[in-house]
Amino acid sequence: MADSIDKENFFYPIGRYHGEFSPEQLAFNANLQEFAQRISIICGLETGGKITSEQAYKDIKKLWRDLKKSKKELLDQSKPPRPDLPDEDG
Repeated sequence: MADSIDKENFFYPIGRYHGEFSPEQLAFNANLQEFAQRISIICGLETGGKITSEQAYKDIKKLWRDLKKSKKELLDQSKPPRPDLPDEDG
């Protein structure tokens, strides 16, 4: 079991979080780190000829969409709503 944990930490290291703390910030940071790790793996697979450039692009695009969704759900909801601005006519 300990060997499995060591492999997990080696392949998917999680860096310490040093920003302004909130549960949402911490969760997004973890998602961002996972995004970066997966991008690195995809680039390595493409460089090594295991997947095509097109497949790498599609995979990265999906990861980017997932990260944007994560940001919207975790960080953007905590921002105060913007006040309504008057119309140009009024």
